[in-house]
Amino acid sequence: MKHISASIITIGDELLIGQVIDTNSAWLAQELNKTGVWLEQKTSVGDDETQILKGLQDAEKSSDIIILTGGLGPTKDDLTKDILNKYFNGKLVLNEDALRNVEAIFKQYNRPLLEVNYNQALVPDVCKVLLNDRGTAPGMLFEKNGKLFFSLPGVPHEMKAMFERSVLPEIKSHFKLSPVEHRTLITVGIGESFLAERIKDFEANLPQNIKLAYLPATRMVRLRLTEHISSNNSLIDEKFSELQNLLPDVMVANEDISVSAAIGKLLLQKNRTISTAESCTGGYLAHLFTSVAGASQYFYGSIVSYTNDVKANVLGVQKSTLDEFTAVSEQTVKEMVWNVREKMNTDYALATTGIFGPGGGTDETPVGTVWIAVANNQIIKTQKLNLSYTRERNNEATTIAVFTLLKQFMDEGN
Repeated sequence: MKHISASIITIGDELLIGQVIDTNSAWLAQELNKTGVWLEQKTSVGDDETQILKGLQDAEKSSDIIILTGGLGPTKDDLTKDILNKYFNGKLVLNEDALRNVEAIFKQYNRPLLEVNYNQALVPDVCKVLLNDRGTAPGMLFEKNGKLFFSLPGVPHEMKAMFERSVLPEIKSHFKLSPVEHRTLITVGIGESFLAERIKDFEANLPQNIKLAYLPATRMVRLRLTEHISSNNSLIDEKFSELQNLLPDVMVANEDISVSAAIGKLLLQKNRTISTAESCTGGYLAHLFTSVAGASQYFYGSIVSYTNDVKANVLGVQKSTLDEFTAVSEQTVKEMVWNVREKMNTDYALATTGIFGPGGGTDETPVGTVWIAVANNQIIKTQKLNLSYTRERNNEATTIAVFTLLKQFMDEGN
């Protein structure tokens, strides 16, 4: 079966200069993929007629579905509707349904309807109007040579609602879709090349319609299996089970979730609680834990002891330890992790202390030196990291290393 393909064009100067991050194309790509549409390309263009036209022409050559977002507002820099009107040789006409929608929104907020807002109800006569119940700009659907062209607002919550209510039903009614299935495994504590070596035979023997992708990040790698299902004989679950059996020691999750969410699930399964004592990570570990809904079932709290005074007076690290061994030492991180576990009365505790840079290092303790620790009520396990990234990446690397250390600690039966 031929794969149905799509192109996404996001429009706006603010996207090109980085003032606004393009989240629309990422969301659309995920939703299209779920329904079996293969994404051919994603393009961002400015508020410029030449760029928009070129994007349309290129997308039409390669894709069955073209989705544009942005440029439908009431101001002069919103060019999309006029350009599409020219592209499909239409003329602008008043759409009564769109006008009623605009009038209702302005009445709701007790504001006068301006001419520029009235003009939003003018649409090409060659399109099907997609009503926008969350904003004033209607969407549009054009059809040409069996291809569908959708123009949607750039405001994310408007675009998402319109896609789910109007775009998906149109796509499903026009095309016979071959579903795509994904399975994702998250590994930590092993590099991409070493991972590839361990599973090279598995990868070489995958069926032709199942592909394996490596998605590396700082100190972690996601492995994604993708199957284009053309019959009832799907093999992806069988192959995913084989993959998990090959990597039990480095696998932290068998679903596409964050590492912190995966660690949270392990804590819930073991009915264990945890706390953190953080210096160099500055509360980032606590942030990652609490970014997961339901974290209060296992995460009790954190002491961010960024200075030696707080380490000594709040966390209870001995002043003699700090004086003799410094804050960035195995001795200090041991006291940090032990004391916070006792103060928070948790089953486990994590601790970090180090120098992320770019300044602050010494000959004895250069930038990138980090000590991490995990403890229960009997055992403390430590690890020294020697990092060489930027400050931000050092923080990310440290938190993944801490989560890895905790998983290993739990796997050992502690």
